[in-house]
Amino acid sequence: MDADRPPEGRGEYDMKIGIIGAGNIGGNLTRRFTTLGHDVSVANSRGPQTLTALAEETGATPVPVEEAARGAEIVVVTIPLKALPDLPSGLLDEAAGGVVVIDTGNYYPQRDGRIVAIEDEGLTESRWAERQIGHPVIKAFNETFAADLLERPRPAGAPDRMALPVAGDDAAAKQKVRALIDELGFDTVDSGGLDDSWRQQPGTPVYGMQAGVDTVTKALAEASPERPADFRG
Repeated sequence: MDADRPPEGRGEYDMKIGIIGAGNIGGNLTRRFTTLGHDVSVANSRGPQTLTALAEETGATPVPVEEAARGAEIVVVTIPLKALPDLPSGLLDEAAGGVVVIDTGNYYPQRDGRIVAIEDEGLTESRWAERQIGHPVIKAFNETFAADLLERPRPAGAPDRMALPVAGDDAAAKQKVRALIDELGFDTVDSGGLDDSWRQQPGTPVYGMQAGVDTVTKALAEASPERPADFRG
């Protein structure tokens, strides 16, 4: 199977996906999801007029942040953690019922400033993000190089197929995200609930790893909950 094309037999292949953030990860997810045939709306903090080139390249619809989740079955939030509290209230009010929210973010104190709840209270980065967004999240794509999304998809069963860890509390939502990642051309490893997602935060063995299921599973098991000095404020 060509990893860049919809699998045969799927039928209407038009899941509505909203992407908030058009940086490296958000931009490349926009490219991949539109190539797969999904209906993508993309937003950033600077406004839809700054997304013209990405829209022309991909066919995605540039929208204000307030409209990114409208009708979406999946919403990807891929912005710096420090920007999460500034997201508009009611962001998900017009999303599809049962919307799944993916958080791709990482905490970098040098960029985000010191977040006490993460460093002193022990919240995982995505648990803190969930509280800012006001909706349960699934953590995925946070330890992945953006270029890998374009360069490393492989058919199912390929010996060099990469695996990405996915964490979250809602089993059905997690499975939906894992199925979407499989469409993108990657295997997945369930890394536990959101309170276990420290296993895939920056500074852990799996962070930036380009490996298959067995190696990723081992790396997750070997992670330490102690935050490395380079990732403390």
